[in-house]
Parts: sequence; structure tokens; C-alpha cells
Amino acid sequence: MSDWRMCPGCRHLVYGRKIDRNLGVCPECGHHFPLTATERLIQLLDEDSAELLPAAVVAEDPLGFADSVPYPERLARAREHTGLDEAVVCAVGRLEGLPLAVAVMDFRFLGGSLGAGVGEMITRIAEKALREHLPLLIVTASGGARMQEGPISLMQMAKTSQAIGQVQQAGLLTVSLITDPTYGGVAASFATLADVIVCEPAARLGFAGRRVVEQTIRERLPAEFQTAEFLLERGMIDMIRRRSELRPTLARVLSAGTREPAVPSLPPARVRDVLVEEPRLLPAGDSWEVVRRARDIQRPNTLDYLRLALDDFDELHGDRMTADCPAVVGGLGRLEGLPLMVIGQQKGHDATELAKRNYGMPSPAGYRKAARLLRLADRLGLPVLTLVDTPGAYPGSSAEENGQAGAIAENLRLLAGLSVPVVCVITGEGGSGGALALALADRVFILENAVYSVISPEGCAAILWNDPAAAPAAAASLRLEPRSLLELGVVDGVIREPAGGAGADHVQAAERLRAVVTPALRELQTLAESDLVSRRHERYRSFGAGREVLVP
Repeated sequence: MSDWRMCPGCRHLVYGRKIDRNLGVCPECGHHFPLTATERLIQLLDEDSAELLPAAVVAEDPLGFADSVPYPERLARAREHTGLDEAVVCAVGRLEGLPLAVAVMDFRFLGGSLGAGVGEMITRIAEKALREHLPLLIVTASGGARMQEGPISLMQMAKTSQAIGQVQQAGLLTVSLITDPTYGGVAASFATLADVIVCEPAARLGFAGRRVVEQTIRERLPAEFQTAEFLLERGMIDMIRRRSELRPTLARVLSAGTREPAVPSLPPARVRDVLVEEPRLLPAGDSWEVVRRARDIQRPNTLDYLRLALDDFDELHGDRMTADCPAVVGGLGRLEGLPLMVIGQQKGHDATELAKRNYGMPSPAGYRKAARLLRLADRLGLPVLTLVDTPGAYPGSSAEENGQAGAIAENLRLLAGLSVPVVCVITGEGGSGGALALALADRVFILENAVYSVISPEGCAAILWNDPAAAPAAAASLRLEPRSLLELGVVDGVIREPAGGAGADHVQAAERLRAVVTPALRELQTLAESDLVSRRHERYRSFGAGREVLVP
């Protein structure tokens, strides 16, 4: 019977070797069994690539602490039981060929508690990442701070947080892999400070444990409380990945910080075939008809473009504060080998998805998610591509209560000062400030059946004509169609759509977007940071400036 293990997930007896061959995951229900630090390193790192850091020598038993068992004796038992010096193992190595620094916690060692030894090791691996310019991956498993070290343990939260901050300030990517459980001082320091937070399924993450919370508030908590799934829905983590998906996912995420050398852009002739930069080359179409085409739910949405135009894409979720707005999607991807951050508004192709995505109308959490990703792109030196398709920001009472105007304003300020190139493509509706919050860019392109306006034609007609039926006349007066926008200098170019419109051929529409965006990003990357920002400032400073008139 020793070869059989009881799975706590499905309560079935499972052959142990079958679980081991499945990376420590129950083949019946998918329950993820805990791994030792050594097992985790073997699973994650390329074979024979790990170089372990020596254990830190720290003052043990700083308080002379004793409960039922003296603290030194507890340490000795933990070392004998695990074969480890402390509750964390640190190393440098490679993951699918990518060099990185890694720290892996082991819950078997005093519950993975955060004491001086753990804090020192986390700090040392962060400093090594800083010296060798490596991305940093930390795999967490902890019950919290180590009580036997009292205030010294508490100070490790500050010490490790400071170390993570220094790595991030140097423009290096930090990633947390949260495993079950991660609580207390670890959760409230380096585990949740990472740029990208990945969780294994059902992993629990929180400050206070479930039992403490229930006893404090005298309420029964839902079964999924503090699980990865619970936290993803509330915007606290970026993604959930099964153990079999971890290596390829982490490799893609970590590679975003490599800033690989540029590859040749597409031939200029191909760009000329699909990009119009002179208004006279565009027909003077019916503005209202363009509005109707822009709203066609068969047009490709942001996720369609990301799937078809990018080499790869990993979506990052949540504003890390309150929610994960489904109307805004974003994450790390590659475009012809170029790492970049992509952010866009998402609608849908049917009533169910439209409702789920709030009809592409972002909440404040959506704009805060975008702001988080923009800041990350800025630190990592990643160019940004934004795709705009929204009737406008969500106008509901909940949005106002949560600071919709301030969230939009913050994005405008952030985009104006971003030190990396920003290219925007308006793919459908570009509605008011809700669109501009992702459209302040170095280059702004628009598809030939898309629109960009200060207000919807219906809204304008209701206010100025006092008649919603006057929407077609309002559309013409607003000059919201691509030709007018190009004449006004609001957009830099119009991307021609396939015959029948973008909705008729998603693949061709994505290819044309890719053909225009790639060389634009490459060109902008050749500019010095100061030139990039100053040109962006000059671009938006010029709108409506007119001529200076001298008054006698």
C-alpha cells in the first residue's frame, strides 16, 4: 500500500509513480500535490543548469525563544527532516535556455516560515539578479513570518520588499509563482510585489488565514475564499497555470525582459499597399455608414487581433486593487520577434460575450489595469501597442463611485510621459475620453471603417439637435470618419481593410495591421528617449494651438 497515495482532492487512491510521472499532479482530478524545493528546481530549470547559492550564515535564535521545544532544536529537526539549511533554496540557472535567478521555498521546513535565514537568502538572490542583470523568479510556499524570531522576522518583510524594489528599479522583471499555501509575511511582501503573479490551480494566497478571518469576523467564508480562482476574478493575480504549463508560460513571460535585437521589418512596399497617409486618396464616404460598419460585431476584436497578428501572447489580469475589468485586455507578447506590451478594449461577437465584456466599456479597474501594464512596459523598456474599440468609458454609478474620471486622467498623464514607443490602432469605435485613455500615442492609425469622436452621433444629436434621429447629420458634422481624421492630423494613417471589410476576413485584417504596426514600432525604437517624449509632447501641444496674435 505504500506505493499508493490518497489524493486530498478526489479522495481516490492513486498509484504514487503515476502522480510522480504527472509532475506531482493527480491524474484523476488535477489536484496539485506539494513539491519539495529540489523537485521544483528539477521541474522548472533546464537539466544541469542550476548553480546553488550557499546557505546564508545568520544569527540563530536571536530571542532565546522556547515554547514546548527550544527553537534551536526545532531548527535541527527541520534540517534533519528536509536535508535543507533553511526554508528556501536559491540558484541561478536557465529555463528553456533563458538565464534567470530563482528562489524556491519549501513548506516542509517549519511551514516555509519567513525568518532571518530566508530573508537573507531572498535578498542575496535579488542582489545577484541585480549584479548579473537577470530576471528573478520566486516560488512561494509559506505559512507566514517565523514567530520564534519575533521582530527580527518582521523586519524581513521590509528587507525583502526593499530588495525586490531595487531589482525592479533596475528594469529587471520579477515573477512570483504562488503555490499552496502562501500566507502572512511572505504574502504581504515579496510574493505579491512581483511584476507578474502566476498561481497554480487552487493555490491559497492571503494575509490572514481562513480560520483567523472566520474567528475575527464571526462569519463562514465561501469555500473558494483566497484561492487562485477567487483572486483572479478580483484582480489580484495575473494568471493561473497548471504545472504542465508552467515552463512554457514562464519562459514566454521571462523572455519579455530580454530585449532581443531587432529583426528586419516588413518590406516598405507592403506597407504602402495597405496604409494611406494622404486624405485625397480616400473616398469621401457617408459618415453614418462608417459608424454602422465600425459597430459591426463581426469585425475582429482585440483578442482576435492578438491571436492572429502576434507571435505569442500571455494575458495579464487585474488592477491588483479591486477587480479584473473584462472590457480591457492586455499582456506580454511578441510581434515579429519584438517583445512588447499590448493593451486593448474587448467587445465580443455575440450577445453573451458582449454582456460579459460590458460592451467594451471599461470600468475604472480596467483603466487601472492598463496603467499597471503601462508602468511595467516603461520599466522593462518594452514598446506598447494599444488597440481601441469602445463606445466609451462605462457611465454607471459604480464607475463614478470608483473614480472613473481620475482613472482616465491618470492614463493620459502616464501615456504622455512614457519613455517607450507607443503605437495605437483604432480598430472599431473610438469613443470619447474612454478611447483616448489608450490612444495617446506616438503614432495613431485607424482602420478605414473605424471612427474616432468626442461623443457618439446619437449623443450629439440628442444634445444639440434635441432629436436622436438626427444622428446621421451629427456624424457628418463631427467629422469622425478616417478621411476627416487624417485631414485634421488626429491620425497618422488609415489602414485599408480587406474586400468586404475587416469582418469578412479576420486573417487578412490582422496581417494588414501587423504590416503597419511593425515598422512603426521599429522606427520609433531608433529615437532617443528624450526625443521620443518631446515629440509626443509637441504632437499633442499643437492641437488647436492656432497662431499667436500680437495685441497692440
